[in-house]
Amino acid sequence: MINTIILPEPTLRRLPWYLAYIDILKAQKVEHVSSTQISRALNVDASQIAKDLSFLSLKGKTRIGYEVDALASTLSDFLGFHTPHKAYVFGAGSLGKALMQDSGLANYGLNIVAGFDVDAAKVGSMVGDVPIHHIDSLEEVMEADPATIGILTVPADKAQDTADIAIGEGIKAIWNFTPYRVKVAEGIVMSNTSIYAHLALIYNRLNAER
Repeated sequence: MINTIILPEPTLRRLPWYLAYIDILKAQKVEHVSSTQISRALNVDASQIAKDLSFLSLKGKTRIGYEVDALASTLSDFLGFHTPHKAYVFGAGSLGKALMQDSGLANYGLNIVAGFDVDAAKVGSMVGDVPIHHIDSLEEVMEADPATIGILTVPADKAQDTADIAIGEGIKAIWNFTPYRVKVAEGIVMSNTSIYAHLALIYNRLNAER
């Protein structure tokens, strides 16, 4: 099942937390879990958890809670993790290479099938099973093994141009790991994962505790 419901973003950000915890319970052979148990484990209000899970077709039972196996499967399906998506990584530096070698992403439906760079020393090489191409060959690669998601790990000053090139060749979603806020046209899915913003938050909180 492909989820067509547009969820509030805060809810969508919490659902993977629930899934991670439910997967732990599943591995421990736990059969049922309640919103209250999830609340204690994740420090999220139980009423908020119940509200978030109300978007699922699965319903919990009074005094029993949710069946762990069913909840894990329903959450994963609802989040789209059962549906495979092909992706390209733009920028074969340390972060880009780490993502290409992260086999765990495939467990969540993300299959990185190619990387792109402008460095002649990297073009033509392999990162695990992922070939590195020159960005100029994007159109050719797109025809041979099309992807819908572009992952940006290029330098900040190249982020917008790279996104424009990727979208121009048919990429439908951008996952941006650069600190630059890339602009995309309406209809293109955009998600920013700013490592530096979170690092700044950690530093700020650490300094406030001194």
